[in-house]
Amino acid sequence: MNSHAARPKRILLVKPSSLGDVIHAIPVVSAMHAHWPDAELRWLIQPAWRTLVEGHPGVSETVLFPRDKFRGVAGWLRSVAWLGTLRDWKPDLAIDLQGLLRSALFARISGADRIVGLSDAREGARLLHGERVPVSGNDHAVSRYLAVLNHLGIPKPERPEFILPAGRMPAGFRTTDPYLVIHPFARGGGKSLDAGLVRAFARGASGFRVVVVGRGDLPNDLPANVENWSNRTDLLELTAILRGASFIVSSDSGPMHLAAALHPSRTLAIHLWSDPLKVGPCFPESLVWKNGWVSRVYDLDESCRGEGRPPTESEMENLGRMAAGEMKSEG
Repeated sequence: MNSHAARPKRILLVKPSSLGDVIHAIPVVSAMHAHWPDAELRWLIQPAWRTLVEGHPGVSETVLFPRDKFRGVAGWLRSVAWLGTLRDWKPDLAIDLQGLLRSALFARISGADRIVGLSDAREGARLLHGERVPVSGNDHAVSRYLAVLNHLGIPKPERPEFILPAGRMPAGFRTTDPYLVIHPFARGGGKSLDAGLVRAFARGASGFRVVVVGRGDLPNDLPANVENWSNRTDLLELTAILRGASFIVSSDSGPMHLAAALHPSRTLAIHLWSDPLKVGPCFPESLVWKNGWVSRVYDLDESCRGEGRPPTESEMENLGRMAAGEMKSEG
């Protein structure tokens, strides 16, 4: 625990992106708010993710980092003005959970009395952090971020608290009938599920309503029990659809982490090559598929960290049957 005893009145949290990383940082804010309820916390975040955190009781304000507007000469001039507004507030404490040179610069430019970062920060960011919290690169992202609490003298919660918005259902979405969700898309290379695997999942869940969500391309010839809502929802609408789902199957992606935070025991994450102990669902009761096996997170061991493979269509069909079985047991 750090020796600094003063309770900060102003806290700047630097965690601009990505969706999954923003979700992973929410329990830190929840714990800080419980310990320092009177502190004013501003979250430096990309505009795309602001609606996810602006309703959190521990977030007083968001500081929007519009990265796309800072390109070119005109963008450089806009960034100078933006940095000036960042400096004017002058927090007592800045916490850099992004761990990159740019985020460390933001924390330093804010003029904060204390700048806290993680020991695994990259790009020389550690040189700009006044205090470094030791973390292990093998730990889950949520655990790494929560390590900041011990350093600040805040009790670590027994269970991470994800305070998330209720969301809003998109116009035309039928809420009267139960449904399964599949999110097949992912940004990382080789992490998405192709159309054949989505069809196989729907076949396995035949007779049950299957809703596809996310950002990506799928053909129109999907099975009759599939409703394709991909590319048709904003973040709050996606949140509402996930909240209402009976069971969720997702690629390793930001929406998977959102689903796992909302419904830990009713989310299954499909990991191809990524390490579920580091970037999978954070709760022990969530489900993970890797290399043909479905396990609860609490049953995973070191063998799951290695290289994986995509599921076969037969395996995806079995996952569809399993999800349908979960829906039946819920009903």
